[in-house]
Amino acid sequence: MDGVKTVGVIGAGQMGSGIAQLAAVHGFDVWLLDADPNVLTRATKAISSSLQRMISKGHLSEAVGADALKRLKCTTNLKDFCSADFVIEAIAENEDAKKKLFSDLDNITKGPAILASNTSSISITRLASVTRRPNQVIGMHFMNPPPIMKLVEIIRGADTSDETFKATKALAERFGKTFICSQDYSGFIVNRILMPMINEAFFTLYTGVATKEDIDTGMKLGTNHPMGPLELADFIGLDVCLSIMRVLHAGLGDTKYAACPLLVQYVDAGRLGRKCGFGVYDYRKALETARESRL
Repeated sequence: MDGVKTVGVIGAGQMGSGIAQLAAVHGFDVWLLDADPNVLTRATKAISSSLQRMISKGHLSEAVGADALKRLKCTTNLKDFCSADFVIEAIAENEDAKKKLFSDLDNITKGPAILASNTSSISITRLASVTRRPNQVIGMHFMNPPPIMKLVEIIRGADTSDETFKATKALAERFGKTFICSQDYSGFIVNRILMPMINEAFFTLYTGVATKEDIDTGMKLGTNHPMGPLELADFIGLDVCLSIMRVLHAGLGDTKYAACPLLVQYVDAGRLGRKCGFGVYDYRKALETARESRL
């Protein structure tokens, strides 16, 4: 871990910006990359707001918060990652896009750099196969939101070295996380269990067993889950849930992982969850009220 000074994060959405914040708060210089400058602007504002909330609640000192912002640099140019010691990819769950990115990173980053993916379901071995350093490729799956959730899932590919594994565990510990280790099978641990539950909740709604409210209330009060499965799906993003179910279905070959037609229909309709204001539930009025309150 002594060799890791600069962390690169690719993808400035909710996951990527959260990982970048986490790294900066824990004393790393951070490059945060996104192809869209507007996304980077929103990410910077979100990170600043998040740090201020943590300071106001006494979870972070003003000095650490100010230092974290100084350590954060944003870019749209992948070549800036030539100085990174540890890169964490957090783009959309699309295997072809990730493979293209890992191939590009392999050509740009320095030889000793470790390339990690925040993928929640895609094979680390297949991502590593497009690089000349498969021994330095690993899965590092953060939970959402990364600054708050305590867990990191670490996934070794077929060729991941012990040195890469140890460095990744050390980084997770430096971030203050508890880590669990998974074999490189579709969905790993958390989503192998979680996504079929969410999918079954959609089937329960689809077949008219109960209303969405009763499904979620049943799971919250009956099993002590903090969020119901349909509410959680909206929080994750219905498109992300569908993508993971398709990876599970293709990778494990069992019909029990086939996505519910209602989930497919919602995604086809653009009902992706909280991020767009409409999913299983309708958040548009709440979002509009929040926007008006900021004016």
